[in-house]
Amino acid sequence: MEFLAGFRAPIHALTRMVVGLLFAMHGAQKLFGWFGGGPDEMNAMLWAAGTIELVGGSLVAVGLFTSLAAFLCSGTMAVAYFTVHQPMGLLPIQNRGELAALYCWVFLWLASTGDGVWSVGRRR
Repeated sequence: MEFLAGFRAPIHALTRMVVGLLFAMHGAQKLFGWFGGGPDEMNAMLWAAGTIELVGGSLVAVGLFTSLAAFLCSGTMAVAYFTVHQPMGLLPIQNRGELAALYCWVFLWLASTGDGVWSVGRRR
């Protein structure tokens, strides 16, 4: 079905912006305790994840170095899934890893599609 074909570029841009912003908020939550507070104890892994989430999500949201940032974010979510969630059960629905799996795949898609319209990268 091609009834939304004419909206492909804006939908791509809005998806990039929303996903990047939501991901950056996870980083701000971990690092600064914003949006409902962060983890009880920070360790090097959480600090690295929070930094990648905040910086990578922000870069994706504005569309600057989107492919590289999204690829790094995707890898971070793959690591999170297999180290935190997968040991608790085989499937994401069993181990509460749906969000990590979804972020991983959406960021991989964004890494393959790039900045798109309405991006800082396109204006450079």
